[in-house]
Amino acid sequence: MVDLKANPYFLSEDDIKWVEETIKGMSDEEKVGQLFFQLTASHDEAYLRELMEKYHLGGCRYNPAPGKAIQEQNRKLQKYAKIPLFIACNTEAGGDGACADGTMIGSGVKVAATDKDEYAFALGKMSNEEAAAIGCNMAFAPVSDILYNWENTEVVSRAFGGDPQRVARMSAAYLEGAHTIGGFACAAKHFPGNGQDFRDAHLSNNVNYFDVEEWDNTYGMVYRTLIEHGLDAIMGGHIMLPKYAKAINPELKDEDMMPATLSPEIMTVLLRDKLGFNGMVVTDASHMVAMTDRMTRKEMLPRSINAGCDMFLFFNDPDEDFATMLEAYQNGIIGEERMTEALTRILGLKAHLGLHKKAKEELVPQPEILEEILGAQAHKEMQKSISQDCITLVKYKDKEVLPLTPQRYQRIMIVHVKGAESGMSALMKLMGMGGGNPAELLKQKLCDKGFDAFVYESPLDRMKKQIEAGEKPDVNLYFAGKNAIADFVKDMDLVITLCDVSGGRPSFGLSKGGGEIPWYVFEVPVIAVGCGQPTMLADIPQVRTYINTYDSKDSTFDALVENLMEGESAFKGTDPIDSFCGLFDARL
Repeated sequence: MVDLKANPYFLSEDDIKWVEETIKGMSDEEKVGQLFFQLTASHDEAYLRELMEKYHLGGCRYNPAPGKAIQEQNRKLQKYAKIPLFIACNTEAGGDGACADGTMIGSGVKVAATDKDEYAFALGKMSNEEAAAIGCNMAFAPVSDILYNWENTEVVSRAFGGDPQRVARMSAAYLEGAHTIGGFACAAKHFPGNGQDFRDAHLSNNVNYFDVEEWDNTYGMVYRTLIEHGLDAIMGGHIMLPKYAKAINPELKDEDMMPATLSPEIMTVLLRDKLGFNGMVVTDASHMVAMTDRMTRKEMLPRSINAGCDMFLFFNDPDEDFATMLEAYQNGIIGEERMTEALTRILGLKAHLGLHKKAKEELVPQPEILEEILGAQAHKEMQKSISQDCITLVKYKDKEVLPLTPQRYQRIMIVHVKGAESGMSALMKLMGMGGGNPAELLKQKLCDKGFDAFVYESPLDRMKKQIEAGEKPDVNLYFAGKNAIADFVKDMDLVITLCDVSGGRPSFGLSKGGGEIPWYVFEVPVIAVGCGQPTMLADIPQVRTYINTYDSKDSTFDALVENLMEGESAFKGTDPIDSFCGLFDARL
């Protein structure tokens, strides 16, 4: 059922012999352990040794940490592994997805805005050079989804935009870049394709609504392209594909519809039989509600393997999940043929990467390579080049606004608009791990160019300061803030509304007459800048000039200020999605 001589393995007879003999010599526990990817929770050597010797893991992911610490962790993991393991990273946008001091190159949507495949190639190459330097051998990337729904927050910034052809080109270019690194694999995600449902699979169901022809011509075309380019692995998404599943199995009832990771119609018939994918499949994370809300966990674990997934991403409780999968195998719920097929793909990919031919001490590079690779100057220059070519002037109704010069607009007010704070962002802030303040960064860069820029302080911010100082807040600041228009605009020549929203919708304090939301677009020149999620026009359709920078990195804001001062012709980016969000009024 698995052709180890064919794409993507291309194994020799000796390699195939190693796969087959290794499987024959494995205990039941060792076989079951190879099915699991686990998220490590500590760098402690005793803990890492137990993961390998007790659970016989096939692969690991890990939490963010500096490259030196991750490299040492990976060295310990491979030291205690009987069979070399996959060590995966999320290098979707750069080496920062492999370690905390890796280089952020550019998100998928940012790279897509340049419309240059060579940047996607560089993203795949440079990101994973840094990952390989710390001992990783697999990227959970590229993100090969297609954005059709602007309200989809899960992949709006991660995917290569909304054009299937561009997504296919750039995903393939990323793969080719990663494959320049010897012994490195990619798992494209999230099959059968995210980007239509407004819901996040972490929190709810997620549905791909395309019928057979629509899917074949879009998402199917993307995956066929990747398979032809030697895609090593696929991450199955917890995404329902109901019309396709029913076309394959007309007797399938609505109430029995499953996400792809639990659906043999999608993971076996569509992916294996129709698309001919011969490589390995791993599930997306198993804590996500789009997977857990369909059945008990005890049913879910073996169901994912029987549906066609070869590896299962993350224990909930290690002892419980391991025992569940072992019991399912020993009781015949997971048959011998299916187990052998999954193990053949797992070990076949490890052999393709050459892991079986390396001594344990060779599986992770030596520490000195980190200084050479992490944060390499060439990687920083690539980030800068992408930033210069990506910035997109999406909407420009007031043609006389640009260029900005200190002579025209000496006094610039920056209004910092944020998104609703998630649990994770709140946790990072408590731990002191949050990013810098983009409004302050932009202010400094404008001041360096001779502007007198300042950050707007809303009435709510002033009330918060009063509370923090132990004072009674002046509620009138919020409820009675209206004043004459002339008084409101007298201290500014231009306003930059900086939308710093990484997921979801902007959150406006909107005090009475305050400046949080740009109601004053005909009173004073206003330029809105999206420095995160590029869909802000849905909530501020009235702005006359709208720009997407896609992030707030230092090099990005350097390019933004340069473009603002040069004028309309300086903006090189092309809109990779519909930044107008399909809304008539956003174009007015």
